[in-house]
Amino acid sequence: MENVFTYLKNQFVFQLDNLFQTENPMEKPVLNQVDSNGFINEFIIENNLTEIDTLLLVLALVPHMKPDFLSSVIAEYLPNGGELPEFGGIKTKNHRGILPTGETAQFLIAGNDLDKRISFYDYLHNQSFLYQKRIIKVEAVPNGEPKLSGLLILEDEYIEKFITGKILKPQLSSIFPAQLIETQLDWDDLVLNSSTLNQIKEIETWLKFNDILLHEWNMKSKIKPGFRVMFYGAPGTGKTLTASLLGKYTQRDVYRIDLSMVISKYIGETEKNLSSLFDKATDKDWILFFDEADAVFGKRTNVRDAHDKYANQEVSYLLQRIENHPGLVILASNFKANIDTAFTRRFQSIIEFEVPSYGERLKLWQNNLPKGIKIAEDVNLSELSKKYDITGANIVNIIQYACLRTLEDQNKSINLNHLLQGIKKEYAKEGKMM
Repeated sequence: MENVFTYLKNQFVFQLDNLFQTENPMEKPVLNQVDSNGFINEFIIENNLTEIDTLLLVLALVPHMKPDFLSSVIAEYLPNGGELPEFGGIKTKNHRGILPTGETAQFLIAGNDLDKRISFYDYLHNQSFLYQKRIIKVEAVPNGEPKLSGLLILEDEYIEKFITGKILKPQLSSIFPAQLIETQLDWDDLVLNSSTLNQIKEIETWLKFNDILLHEWNMKSKIKPGFRVMFYGAPGTGKTLTASLLGKYTQRDVYRIDLSMVISKYIGETEKNLSSLFDKATDKDWILFFDEADAVFGKRTNVRDAHDKYANQEVSYLLQRIENHPGLVILASNFKANIDTAFTRRFQSIIEFEVPSYGERLKLWQNNLPKGIKIAEDVNLSELSKKYDITGANIVNIIQYACLRTLEDQNKSINLNHLLQGIKKEYAKEGKMM
């Protein structure tokens, strides 16, 4: 990594020598052959970064590795202190050195040459791989201030990647209202009817081949980006597990949106929260899973007051963001009728998760009972499957209850009484009688 930092410093020296018209100015530096050692070098090679993007990447990273880097560079030319607006940079509350801004990047690439500075602005916004992929960004500034005076920011995930070699996955917070969900289960553990499974396989096919369809088959201009799906059905029928398995088998992270952190009573805050989420997810190949989506994507109402007006604006805004999102978005609801028809018209797929039939319930019982543990002779799984109309989630809860009671009683086998007690508890939770 040291060679790219040396290259960065020499590029600054080259521009500052020209600005201060020093004797024997440094010639324009050339980056030596980048080797594959080091995480940042690997990234430069893998993505075939241009010279400008390489400088931008190293500039955004350097404060996290060498906090005094920019301060020491400028001190050689202003030993007694002073301002150098062309250089850009800002000081913050916590960091004692200088942090780079878009202006710092502009000076690094173009110096004081006006034509080159204009060209850099165009390059950054229209050609930069890093900027287009949102790996770097220039922080927004108040109206009236120069656009490039904002802080040059490297995404948190990539800071971690270049330092440790691992991409840091975002954590649930007010800034990122979503949580990574994973599963240890396999497709064989998902018990659904054949029609539902076939529709789910269509989503898996899109995840595998969408890039080829858009880019190699040149369909990008004809097909809208992204894939929008609705899952609906009773709780516990496999909607969340399906989303998790789609991510697991296509090597994509699945984030369940915490709607309690998204929805706000303050006008404009819900849109702001979701905008931040979608901006973060763009170009990440994530699957966004909105569980109990009725809360945000429900039907628009007749406008009776200002509250109705802004609630409808929220739905319209979400419709636009989802339609333009390039990844997979799954909305899950207990009832299809609860979702605004403006959304359903734009779904590529609407999939019903039915309460399991007798055969499916039998398979769920067989799949979820612990292997190697005896089942008492009075337990007839076929009879339980016929008699009790319950979901997969109910069955898992019942088995957990029965297993714990078996361990507590120090029994060697799971007996019928414990299973029936578990069924009774599940029925009671849902207000049903056995």
